[in-house]
Amino acid sequence: MFVIVLTYKKPLEIIDQYLFEHRAFLDQGYASNFFITSGPQNPRTGGIIISQLKHRDQIENILKEDPFYIHDVVDYEIIEFEPLKYHLSFAPFIEFT
Repeated sequence: MFVIVLTYKKPLEIIDQYLFEHRAFLDQGYASNFFITSGPQNPRTGGIIISQLKHRDQIENILKEDPFYIHDVVDYEIIEFEPLKYHLSFAPFIEFT
C-alpha cells in the first residue's frame, strides 16, 4: 500500500490550470482500482493519494500519466507501508491483489 504526497512546485494559479485534468486522471485511477482515496492538503500546499497497489513500479508508472506530472507542477513522495491494523470495512483494500 502507498501514500503519495504531492507538493505543489508552482503557484495555485498554475496548479488550478491543470486541476480538471488531474481530477480526470484520478477518476480513471479509481475506475481502474488503483486508488482508495485522495484529496488536497489543508492548507492547500499539495495533495494526498492512497493506493492499494502492491508494487512501487506500478504506482510510479501510473503517476507518469498524471497531468500534474506531465506539466511538472508537483513533486511526489511515495511512501510504502504495510497496514497491520485497520477498520474491518477497510479489509477489501488490504486483500486487493
